[in-house]
Parts: sequence; structure tokens; C-alpha cells
Amino acid sequence: WLPESARYDVLSGNQEKAIATLKRIATENGAPMPLGKLIISRQEDRGRMRDLFTPHFRWTTLLLWFIWFSNAFSYYGLVLLTTELFQAGDVCSISSQKKAIEAKCSLACEYLSEEDYMDLLWTTLSEFPGVLVTLWIIDRLGRKKTMALCFVIFSFCSLLLFICVGRNMLTLLLFIARAFISGGFQAAYVYTPEVYPTATRALGLGTCSGMARVGALITPFIAQVMLESSVYLTLAVYSGCCLLAALASCFLPIETKGRGLQESSHREWGQEMVGRGTHDTGVTRSNSGSQE
Repeated sequence: WLPESARYDVLSGNQEKAIATLKRIATENGAPMPLGKLIISRQEDRGRMRDLFTPHFRWTTLLLWFIWFSNAFSYYGLVLLTTELFQAGDVCSISSQKKAIEAKCSLACEYLSEEDYMDLLWTTLSEFPGVLVTLWIIDRLGRKKTMALCFVIFSFCSLLLFICVGRNMLTLLLFIARAFISGGFQAAYVYTPEVYPTATRALGLGTCSGMARVGALITPFIAQVMLESSVYLTLAVYSGCCLLAALASCFLPIETKGRGLQESSHREWGQEMVGRGTHDTGVTRSNSGSQE
């Protein structure tokens, strides 16, 4: 089983357990255990909302809020749009009719055909390859480019839906769009905890998740209410939102690919440990804050 971190054990008063964990880590790495004893550093205030808006993180926080909002807004919007778009595709003559008709959808409940259920199943299953593709490219392109790529592909597929394509092409476009918007969601989940330091990591992730819920609350008014008036305007809203989110991803000031988790807002974990090692001899400190 994965043991608790030594830092957590020290802060919980389990000094012996923390030392045992450190000895195990040293043994598995073939390194000697440093001499000395664990000292609990002075605790600092953490988890304050204003810490997300310090000069170092203000721009990152605002951009991430919009990225998370756009992710949930577009993802849940596509989920709601899928059945309506299948019905709109029928209006656009998806089989043999060739005449162009403006696609309008009704909010009234209608029975779905067997073909509708099969296509819905395919679009739902697209999330699995979407996550796998994201896992493959996120350490190659980086977190920022991965999120931007996912948003751009979603927007491109949304724009192609303006064309009255056949049923198979409609299903394929929805499959690709849902795969990449779900992949972009996972990339945001990876990036956000990496970019914030320990003291504000949970708060940063929590506020971003809250902004995503705001997007999920708003999207039914677009995906269902606005869709009743114009399917094209609805698709334009989602496409435009994701294009802006792609730009926001590119403008994020920090790329976390290959970057260690930050212990504080000014120093990374590795740098902090090296600095402490050069100033402190014979004493192993717990990384629970700064030591005066």
C-alpha cells in the first residue's frame, strides 16, 4: 500500500511513522538516511482566496477559471445537443433528400429510434479514446498546447456541423468533438494542481471546479432554449467559446511539463530542498512551511 507522506505524519504527530517512511524511501533509492531529527517548521496561513490573486498567480487564476468554465460549458452543451442534432440532421435530409432546409429543433419530448440510440452510444464511447489520446500527447506537447489543441478541434468540428452532412458524418463529428472536449477536461485537471503551490493547490483546484459548474448551469439555456430558435447560432456560441479558451490556454504564463510541484509560491520543491540542504547540516526538516 502507498504510505502517507512523511510531511503529513509529522504534522499529525506521528514522528516515528514519518521516519519509517523516509527510511523506506531511502532504502528503495539506495541512498543513506540523513542523520538528525525531524523538526516541524512554523505553520503559515494557507488556503486564502487572496493568494490566488497575488501578482505571480493572478493571470493564471483568471485564465484557468475561463478554461474550466469553457470546458464544462462545451462538454455538457454537446451532451445536450447530441440528440437534438440527430433530429436536426433528419431535417437537413441526411439520407436521400438534397434540398437545404434550415434546421430547427423542438423542445418537446420525442421517441428516439434504434439508430439514434446506437449513434448516442458511439458518441458516448468517444470519451475513452479521447482520454487515451490526451494521455499520449500531454507529455509530448505540454499541458498548455494539449488544452489548446483540444479546444481547437472541438471548435473545428462544431463549425463543420453548419453543413448539412449525412448521418454518418454527423455522428463522426460529434464523436471527435466529444472525445477532445473530454480530453481537454482531463488536461485541465492535470495542469491546475501542478501550477499552484502546496498552500493554495486545493483552493485553486476547487475554485476552478466551481467555475466549471457555473458553465454547466448556463449551458442548458444555450443547448436547448437558444437551439429552438437557431441551431446555427447555438453552434457558433460553442465554437467561439472554445476558440477563446484555446487562446486562453496559449496565454497561460506557466508550462508545467517536466516541472516539479511547487512547495511555495516562490520556490519549487527541488530548489527548496537543495537550499535547505546547503544551509542546514545534521537536521532533517519537515516541509510544512518556512523556517525562520
